[in-house]
Amino acid sequence: MPEPSHHTAPAPQPGDPRDASTAIIARQPIVNAQREVFGYELFDRSTPAHAHTAASDAALLVNALSYAGAKALVGHKTVFINCTLASLASGHLELIHPDKVVLEIPTLGDAATPEQVAAQLTTFAQLRARGFRLAFDQSLLRRSHVGWLPMAAFIKLDMRQVAAGQAEALVRFARQHTRADIVAEKVETQAQFEFMQALGVTLFQGFWFAQPDVVHTKTMRPGQTTVLQLIDLVRKQAEIGEIEALLKRDPTLSYHLLRFINSSGFGLSCEITSFRHAVVILGLKKLFRWAALLLTTASADCPVPAVGHTAVVRGRLMELLARELLPPEEAEHAFVVGVFSLLDSMLNLPMTQALESVSLPQPVRDALLHRSGVLAPFLALTLACEQGDDQGFAHSAHVLQLSNHQVNWAHLQALAWAEALAAAPESPKTK
Repeated sequence: MPEPSHHTAPAPQPGDPRDASTAIIARQPIVNAQREVFGYELFDRSTPAHAHTAASDAALLVNALSYAGAKALVGHKTVFINCTLASLASGHLELIHPDKVVLEIPTLGDAATPEQVAAQLTTFAQLRARGFRLAFDQSLLRRSHVGWLPMAAFIKLDMRQVAAGQAEALVRFARQHTRADIVAEKVETQAQFEFMQALGVTLFQGFWFAQPDVVHTKTMRPGQTTVLQLIDLVRKQAEIGEIEALLKRDPTLSYHLLRFINSSGFGLSCEITSFRHAVVILGLKKLFRWAALLLTTASADCPVPAVGHTAVVRGRLMELLARELLPPEEAEHAFVVGVFSLLDSMLNLPMTQALESVSLPQPVRDALLHRSGVLAPFLALTLACEQGDDQGFAHSAHVLQLSNHQVNWAHLQALAWAEALAAAPESPKTK
């Protein structure tokens, strides 16, 4: 459960550098008696600590899996995420691999009626059936919540709220009535650690071991209109080609999809490097969930930024040129090179950092990072077209054995394609 608010990083204020373009996630390790990391509890520091809602749960999931790069954040360790009761029934939990996540669930308090307590059991049972493990605090051990005891995989005992004499009784009760692992949290002294260890507790969390690390990462938030268009296409069960076309139109959206589907929380054993493959792997149901989740952090609608439009033109031009000489799969890789060639400008980061959290085929990385490999000449020719570099144009066209007519015609087609996409009608927001 979260540390008290006076230990949390303050939420970004207007004008603060940590604005909507920065995701702020804190992680605190949960360790065993040998101080080896068992897992990490994640906290959303982009919003005030008191504003924990179903929406903030969804935002944390987006940030952890898409923006911050879950592999870098938690590796292969178990992730503990605080949830509101309202968020447990929402669709965003369908997007993550249950083996990776423990859901920390608040109790209802002593004033809860037996009917209110019982009403949550169906949701808990469904989550457990899907493979999620549930964690509760010491309030679970009160008489009012006895019906929840079989649902617990972890019980957290707060060392600031549990007296020494009470701790022994709570540990004994938990062992008698649950199969849960006990976590001593908010451990701040060696004496607390040794006392709980003597009671047989094997998992620990608190400032005595480590304070939360705070991870700041630059984000690119897709526009609400584009996300709504994606939702509308999925709702109408559009052809994969239509969905792929929308992803190609918006570098921000396609960037997040590849980051998300290749995150450790999604649980795939192989990396996905194609937009079409990503859509097929996700399926329409999960794609709808992902888009709805992304909508919670989408930016307000605004005209397509010039840099995004340029990236789309580059991608389409490289794809058309590559089709003349390369197999279809390589032509798709050429599109990715073009559309991601401005990620450093979009994120205001060096390209090496911009590509750290997105999985891309090696030929794509070689072209973007080193201007080498089979796709590099196509990128060079595209940049020459864009910049009006006659000498560079002539050299690159010669290397690829493409005529001026072929290149100029492809460039015109790419410009027309990008303009048509930008002028495409918006999905109605009221439907």
